[in-house]
Amino acid sequence: MDPMKLYFDVRDIFRAPRLALSGKKVIIFMQANLVGYAVYWVLNYLGAAVHGMAFSDTWAAYGLYPCLLSLDSLSGIACVLYWMGAAFWFYAISLGATAVSRVTYKQLKGDEFYSGGDAWSYVKKHWHPVVFSSISLALILAFLFFLAAIFALLGKIPYVGEFLFVLPYFLYFFGSVFTIYTGIVFLVALVYTPAIVGTYEEDTMGTVWHNFSITWGQPWRIILYHTALVPVLVLGAYLFSHAWISGYGLINAVYSHEWFMGSKLLNVVGWATQAVHPGALCSLLGNICSICSACYAGCASCGSLLTSSGVALSGTEQVAAFILAVFLFLLIVSAVSYTMAVLSVGETLMFIIFKKRSDDDNLLERKDEEELEEEEDDDDDSSLDDDEFDDDSDTNAGEDEEGSENEADQDDSETEDNS
Repeated sequence: MDPMKLYFDVRDIFRAPRLALSGKKVIIFMQANLVGYAVYWVLNYLGAAVHGMAFSDTWAAYGLYPCLLSLDSLSGIACVLYWMGAAFWFYAISLGATAVSRVTYKQLKGDEFYSGGDAWSYVKKHWHPVVFSSISLALILAFLFFLAAIFALLGKIPYVGEFLFVLPYFLYFFGSVFTIYTGIVFLVALVYTPAIVGTYEEDTMGTVWHNFSITWGQPWRIILYHTALVPVLVLGAYLFSHAWISGYGLINAVYSHEWFMGSKLLNVVGWATQAVHPGALCSLLGNICSICSACYAGCASCGSLLTSSGVALSGTEQVAAFILAVFLFLLIVSAVSYTMAVLSVGETLMFIIFKKRSDDDNLLERKDEEELEEEEDDDDDSSLDDDEFDDDSDTNAGEDEEGSENEADQDDSETEDNS
């Protein structure tokens, strides 16, 4: 198939919600989120245990959505465990974003059959720049701050310290500006690295260079395109999640009728809803951020669609409620994953536009490594076929020569007999 026709401007950003509405992309992010979440959950509960909280107390306070930052006087080990879990989850999402970026890139090139398994195989080969690009930039920042600390200590030397500060002041000044610029590049890298690796197949150094290049050469496009992407992302996430909520509400309205399951459904679905409803997490976000308070109100109303009646469940109802809680949790993860897919597709479109605008390099017309490997395999197969054809020709020629020699011998023997 031919590549998708793009405008290579801000109009392409509005395609992100539609391109993200793909089972492959949502499932990829669900896989990444579930793996990252599982590690994050375990490390947070371990941190709570180190902090002195019993498992039952932690479950009562956080349930499925632990966040140890809300604890007072968090111990050092618990804090380390929390940030380890958060970092693992972040990099799991980044690897998932790389896989989604690869699927999007192949889709834009006209390959609709590029599967999620193919994307994960690609990520397995190219995971290093996704992880180490941001780490490299963080180390650069740490080195710059270390140098600043060394020069600041030199300023404490009596009599000459003030001159060691004043004379190389321009060096300190431009070093400070470069540090701020590197910090901005670090933030840009957290967003664009999956798109760079997923489309351009760069290594760590190339990815870092591209992040510096984007920050320096495309700052106004970064701002403008995200100004277009964020409202589209919010609208897409709102419509997707409310489609899920509407389906959830319709099932409950029909099955809870007294002619059908009635109170049995209220008990089962009510228990499952309370188990997976992120009320504690939404409350925490609402207290931290005033903007999130509106989201908390919507989250609370979602949880009040159906609440448990407080009646004790029977054994079979308890098992059914647990299974339903797993399904509802997967639906929540799918809604979050779709939102991430919209963001990943948008960043991929942005990088493709940046390369076209800055370098006049249309990535959709560029042959990627998988296409080059296929061409090499085809060349190898054709060369093997040619060799086999030559061998067959040589064999046939040898057989013809042997046949001619045998015929000549027969003619000679017949001549001798006649004489």
